[in-house]
Amino acid sequence: MSPHGGSADLVQLNRRAFLLAVSALPIALGVKAQPAGKTVRVGFILTTSPVAEMLGPEPAHEAVRAFLREMHRLGYVEGRNFILERRSAEGKFERFGEIVAELLRLKPDAIITIGVPLTLAAKKLTNSVPIVFSIAGGGDPVAAGVVPSLARPGGNITGFLPDAGPEIVGKRLQLLKETVPDITRIAYLGLGSEWETAHGRNARAAAQALGLTMFLAEASPDDYPRVFEVIKRGRADAIFVAGHPVHFVHRQQILAFAARNRLPDTHAYRASAESGGLMAYVSAEAPWARPAYYVDRIVKGAKPGDLPVEQPTKFELIVNLKTAKALGVKIPQSVLLRTDRVIE
Repeated sequence: MSPHGGSADLVQLNRRAFLLAVSALPIALGVKAQPAGKTVRVGFILTTSPVAEMLGPEPAHEAVRAFLREMHRLGYVEGRNFILERRSAEGKFERFGEIVAELLRLKPDAIITIGVPLTLAAKKLTNSVPIVFSIAGGGDPVAAGVVPSLARPGGNITGFLPDAGPEIVGKRLQLLKETVPDITRIAYLGLGSEWETAHGRNARAAAQALGLTMFLAEASPDDYPRVFEVIKRGRADAIFVAGHPVHFVHRQQILAFAARNRLPDTHAYRASAESGGLMAYVSAEAPWARPAYYVDRIVKGAKPGDLPVEQPTKFELIVNLKTAKALGVKIPQSVLLRTDRVIE
């Protein structure tokens, strides 16, 4: 307001009222301020889940839903200042390059990728568009050549690891053994590549330390029934489901098999325990919301390569008591006391 035509006191009062109103605006809206007039375009690529699970304001896919919720919390609203380009290879990994190239033609502010192969395909096609990756299931972004280090990824790439280091698999196995002490033979349901990672090696070492026999039931994305036959022939009395996203996609098949055969199971995804798995040990920090944090920082001027690759530091144990009852498993008090969430 101009100082001309009014008293100094009135001007000062109006100035204070204006500043208070402006400062309160973000609080009233419940969001953080964004660059004025800018529409942020983000590409989100899944590897195996159907595109149908990515659609809508509340997608069925856990990762996409968490990302959208966090983006909204940060002040990005689809149709107003934010566009999400949803894509999935739907299990056709040979399409990775084609999908990335299609998104690059749209000039996105960032691309979110899942897994090592997809991230490497994106890295090969651009050294300027920011890439935010999620690598689960024991994938090592440094060993795979995605980034030179987790602390300083460099270039146009950063991201997060939904699970912690390899030691997490030992904890999962320990909790399963403590919950069902009579088990002796564990089927490691995972990809052959997972079996050979540090996660797979740690699982075997943990099994040996616990006096368990562990064998690989090698999963194939398009043939889980064959894997189930391997588990039955191997006379497994429990299933350790590895952390690759493909097992999340096929979780209903895995859960149905475990239920039919009365096999205790442990999972790396919250939704697997919620849907009928006996237990899961997962990050308590909502890691699937983290891509939104990176996108927000990048849009506001941060360089991807300066943003460290994150790993979770807090975990929660989820136990499905309904499944335990169906299996005839009595959850020990020592496990219940450490359980963060019980499903009844």
